[in-house]
Amino acid sequence: MIEADELTKTYGRRKAVDRLTFRIHPGRVTGFLGPNGAGKSTTIRLILGLDQPSGGRVRIDGRPYRALERPLRQIGALLDATAVHGGRRARDHLRWLAQTNDISAGRVTEVLRITGLADAAHRRVGGFSLGMKQRLGIAAALLGDPGILIFDEPVNGLDPDGVHWIRGLLRSLAGEGRTVLISSHLISELQLTADHVLILGRGRLLSDSSMADLVHHAGGGDVLVRTAAETPLAALFTARGASVTTEPRHGLAVAGLTPGDVAAIAAAHSIPLLELTPRPPSLEDVFRRITDPGLQYRSGPHREDAR
Repeated sequence: MIEADELTKTYGRRKAVDRLTFRIHPGRVTGFLGPNGAGKSTTIRLILGLDQPSGGRVRIDGRPYRALERPLRQIGALLDATAVHGGRRARDHLRWLAQTNDISAGRVTEVLRITGLADAAHRRVGGFSLGMKQRLGIAAALLGDPGILIFDEPVNGLDPDGVHWIRGLLRSLAGEGRTVLISSHLISELQLTADHVLILGRGRLLSDSSMADLVHHAGGGDVLVRTAAETPLAALFTARGASVTTEPRHGLAVAGLTPGDVAAIAAAHSIPLLELTPRPPSLEDVFRRITDPGLQYRSGPHREDAR
């Protein structure tokens, strides 16, 4: 488990992390979201002992990272897959890491196999693609068979097959009872992978919720209605205060009415429905709604928008 209590980090007068308190539990994948400048990277650095907190504390299974005797055996992390000496062979890079934590050479072979790099073990890292470097970084994180894993942008550089693979790997690691934390800007990918979500804004914790509860209680979403031909349903829904958008094949996206309301209106006017599908908001919609007031860096208008 990762435990943070009133965790704070200041740089001069700026608070990068502002009194964060959270628990990242084993047995589930926790997503870590926030706009640029929200404090995600700083928080991860504090967890891993790469920075010292200005206040509060963070613990790895009850102890600070720097107090761990064999840290790779307790927590594995992927922060920057490109931060590897290009002249070193993949197997040698992992062997060097293994020796620092008394990890066997057999485990090096095993993680190379798990990450699909067995055939590239004797190649120099400088010749690796970004996706292969990413797999090597994941292999290094898995090296000590740790109970806690942190991945920053784990799908970066991976092809579609690699994305599918890492998604399954993360789920299986959590299924084994490990603590898995993922920081990513790919919100749609997190929605497919994470069980729980932490959202930061300006260094503060904006949300700490299960994925299901976050999306369910966020509001929004719509109901997709489809009929066999043109009908007056759009006008009928609008008259009830709904917002209606047309979709292909005689479809209507109805916001502001429940599926029961939609069905009742159609039935009252003897209009048969071919489809009636509630569509909850996406995690991206929820994320933008939660973080918008706390955005630190905002894009200016496009040139044509500014005219």
